[in-house]
Amino acid sequence: MNYLAHSFLTFTDGQIVGQFLEDFIRNRDRFSFPKDIQDGITLHRAIDTFTDSHPAIHEAKKVFAPLVRLYAGAFVDVAMDYFVANDLSLHSLQGWKDHSLNVYRVLNKNYEFLPENFKKMLSKMEEGDWLYNYRHEENIGYSMRNVLNKAKYLHTDIPVHDAFLKNKDFLQQCYDDFFPDVLEHAKGINALLQLEN
Repeated sequence: MNYLAHSFLTFTDGQIVGQFLEDFIRNRDRFSFPKDIQDGITLHRAIDTFTDSHPAIHEAKKVFAPLVRLYAGAFVDVAMDYFVANDLSLHSLQGWKDHSLNVYRVLNKNYEFLPENFKKMLSKMEEGDWLYNYRHEENIGYSMRNVLNKAKYLHTDIPVHDAFLKNKDFLQQCYDDFFPDVLEHAKGINALLQLEN
């Protein structure tokens, strides 16, 4: 899952911070954060493990695998944020806008815990309102180009966004089959984390 999905699959402000930090910190540094942020890191990892093993995600990867091979999962993650952002059963459009603004507020409130590389990204994320704007196809294209630019061994002109557009109905079905399951899984992990507190 990508930024929007991870931010949605949280239950406290601290978990929001931890969900974002997971991709930006070394494993040994996770215990230097407050417990609530550590819970977000744990939740992020549990979500990723569940996602990687879900049959619908395996099917979705087949859209991108012929183009990018082992990087297919990264492009599925980006694609899923498009469907999350457009899922009006989870939030109304105003609800998604409010969610996005709340995430930026929480991250800025916890600025002291953010590593420098994430602070730079947060500024761009907030300025472009990435979380809310994942609902637009062109923004998903921009995110996919970013993945291509950062990936080793991939050419930047691989038509992954075209594959997304061509297979959008199929990917929507994969999302529909997957997201209710990951939501329930996240709730279960959160319940276990709360028992530890």
